[in-house]
Parts: sequence; structure tokens; C-alpha cells
Amino acid sequence: MKIVVNLDVMLAKRKMKSKDLAKEVDITPANMSLLKQGKVKGIRFETLSLICHFLDCQPGDILEFVDEP
Repeated sequence: MKIVVNLDVMLAKRKMKSKDLAKEVDITPANMSLLKQGKVKGIRFETLSLICHFLDCQPGDILEFVDEP
């Protein structure tokens, strides 16, 4: 099982750059890049909440559970 991060998809749908979102949610562009790539081990609920607020979406739009065989 694996969690896939679809943040790049939501950014594209909202026509927003990751550096602009990083500024809005007060994280570094480098950390935003790692999050987009799914190379983080966790995310704070506060950060996820801010991302969802600025992208006008739900956490399930960003995070997806994929069952691997």
C-alpha cells in the first residue's frame, strides 16, 4: 500500500505555481517540491489544511491511497 501525492495535479487545475503556494502556506519551496514528489514521510494537518484552503479542495484530492499487489 502506498499514498500518492497529487499536489501537482491540483496546482495545474488551479493554475498556481508551487512556489506561490509554498509562500501562502509558509513552507520553503524546497519542502513544497519534496511534498509534490511524494518524498516526505509525513505532513502536518495544519499544513494540509492550509493547502486545501488555498487550492479550494479536499485532502482526498491531494492524497490518494493506492493498493499495490
